[in-house]
Amino acid sequence: MKLLCSQSDLNTNLSLVSRAVPSRPTHPVLANVLMVCDAGTQRVSLTAFDLSLGIQTSFPAEVEQSGEITLPAKLLSDIVTRLPNGSLSLEVTEDQSVTLSALTGKYQIQGMGAEEFTSLPVVEDSEAVYLPAEGLLEGMRGSLFAASSDETKQVLTGVHLSISGEGLEFAATDGHRLAVVKTDMPEDAELEAFEVTVPGRALRELERIVAAQQSEEPVALYMERGQVAIQCGDSYLTSRTLDGQYPAYNQLIPRQFERQVTIDRRSLLGSLERIAVLADQKSNHIVKFEIDETEQSVSLSADAQDVGSGRETISSVQISGDGLDIAFNVRYLMESLKNLAVTEVQMQLNTPTSPVVVTPLGGTKATHLIMPVQIRS
Repeated sequence: MKLLCSQSDLNTNLSLVSRAVPSRPTHPVLANVLMVCDAGTQRVSLTAFDLSLGIQTSFPAEVEQSGEITLPAKLLSDIVTRLPNGSLSLEVTEDQSVTLSALTGKYQIQGMGAEEFTSLPVVEDSEAVYLPAEGLLEGMRGSLFAASSDETKQVLTGVHLSISGEGLEFAATDGHRLAVVKTDMPEDAELEAFEVTVPGRALRELERIVAAQQSEEPVALYMERGQVAIQCGDSYLTSRTLDGQYPAYNQLIPRQFERQVTIDRRSLLGSLERIAVLADQKSNHIVKFEIDETEQSVSLSADAQDVGSGRETISSVQISGDGLDIAFNVRYLMESLKNLAVTEVQMQLNTPTSPVVVTPLGGTKATHLIMPVQIRS
């Protein structure tokens, strides 16, 4: 195997696939990345697989001799990242080692045979569902933050994707908050209804891949029982799906509200970020809201016992309904606002203990539900 490629191409593709290399591999070869060089197509493909998540990418190169080998992912990445821009040559010797030559010198890296590498699952029996790249990115960015990090609630660590006549819907919840994003499908798209729960980790990697491709080409999604595969340009991602019944999240969203607050997103986020300095001290991340319908203002406060307290008031707020005192986990509210890229948001409320819905005014069709924190009198 012998090839010539650019440092930037190898580095970019290595950084994408390396995220599927397990930190504690159950077999030594899983700590490696599979490199396959094809003289016929003049392309190099890289693959990493942790037996749950697999990522494969390919890029053009001058391939003199076809071949394949697996190389230690971290060592290879650490070396390539530090090499200067320019051409690199890689040549495999008979003892399964690679000589990597750059402008600054040569490196010898010991590899393992490609035959030991576990192949990525092949999703053969399903027809592709073509999703618009922009809508896919929008849905992932608007929902992933709300997925649970608690592995004991496995189905909640994923994002629930569903297609219906209304378009593509993304939903994520950790039991304390919920994010639902709806994106439109092309008018000529003929899609059968489906639903699947994909691990949040897999979608975070897909988000990076789709963003890096910067292409308007649709993304192909393939599904069969227990497995999902996604083709985006020159990159291919495969992941196990999550078993279990996803919560009936639409039933959690109130249909009527007694109060409504329209507020500038940046002003509210800025105040929350400053108040959070105190809320994070000794008050369990709690920020209190005083909604004053007479003054048309919202006051935020946090009290960290024996440390200090803070209070900010935001004027020029549109409030309908009676005033209300309510409290939130400041982190939940901040993360929600950071993932709504609009000028103004609307907060819809009922009582101090009932779910609050935050929606953007214009832009993405998103619904963020946050459970308030009960204030002890």
